[in-house]
Amino acid sequence: MKCLMKYKWVKLPRALVPAGKGVMGAWARLAARAAFRKGEASYCGHINAVTPGTWAGGVVGLKSILGLRSREKALRTLAVLSNLGFLRYDLDRHTKKLTYEINDWVVQCSGAECMDGPVYATDGYGFLCIPRSITERLVRASYTFEEADAWLDLWCHTVWNDPRNVFSYIAPAVQYRFTGAVMSLETLGQRWGWEKTKVWRFFQKHGDVFALYRLPGSYGCLIFNKQYPMGTAGPVLKEEDIVQLLQRFRAYVAGAGCTRSGLNRIIRLYSHAVVTQMGLEEPAEPVKNRVALLSPIYRAYISLCRNCKNCRSYIYDCRGVDMAAVIDGAEIRGPTLPVDLTDAKELFSYG
Repeated sequence: MKCLMKYKWVKLPRALVPAGKGVMGAWARLAARAAFRKGEASYCGHINAVTPGTWAGGVVGLKSILGLRSREKALRTLAVLSNLGFLRYDLDRHTKKLTYEINDWVVQCSGAECMDGPVYATDGYGFLCIPRSITERLVRASYTFEEADAWLDLWCHTVWNDPRNVFSYIAPAVQYRFTGAVMSLETLGQRWGWEKTKVWRFFQKHGDVFALYRLPGSYGCLIFNKQYPMGTAGPVLKEEDIVQLLQRFRAYVAGAGCTRSGLNRIIRLYSHAVVTQMGLEEPAEPVKNRVALLSPIYRAYISLCRNCKNCRSYIYDCRGVDMAAVIDGAEIRGPTLPVDLTDAKELFSYG
């Protein structure tokens, strides 16, 4: 399924939930274990009613989800995520029952509810629907990103077959807003609160997911997502394809002042023409429902039980315009949110 910049969410396979330190890594692990349909869940002999995006159980289960051994640290993690607006939680001091609810739960991607099978997804199976703008809260709060935060930030800004970014036809590409196809390590460092060398080490470590291609001169770099699920065999990323596209923009770039911002404007303005000339654009989808029908290969990523017969007829629509929340690549930092991040820095910046 296409993932354009105007679509307000992206999909993340549960098998690829980022590891390492960071509030977004903790959020992703909690979201991956939340219920995907309304029903009843059993925990330690107790039956709890749950709705999509919620989880009910005890602190022991919470520690298992987060991969923590400390009860105190697990509860403080929930408090930090709650203060940042990522979730709501409640702990009954008498019954020890713990529930949390994901605030940014996307329900449109899974269609109607499935009435059979378990309410919780199988660990490592299916995919999460993540709002594209979810990491902007950390940017607005001037929060120093950790490894998992940066990983998910790149993933959330992945586009594929976007007419405003011709490079996304080679492979799913990372793009910030409509004029952020070309980036620099300095820009990402300012966004994440890192030094340039740390950004470089990050891409060296996670090269199996995010491929970095440096452009000539001082233009910057292109970043491709090598593991984004497209429903088909992943494209082979070839340097000659990138060079060929750059040559088509050469005449326009010379008139734009040979700067990174000028190149980004040219890419946005002329990508559609280049896509049409090269015959890269796929036939338009029928306007009838504006949905992508699920083929058998998509079922490998659906957040549903394996044995539910009703799941096979699902359709979903990822169209939506929510770009006001997605910050421009040039506007790295915004106003500080009224959030106390003392606990967050202590929790996720240790060691």
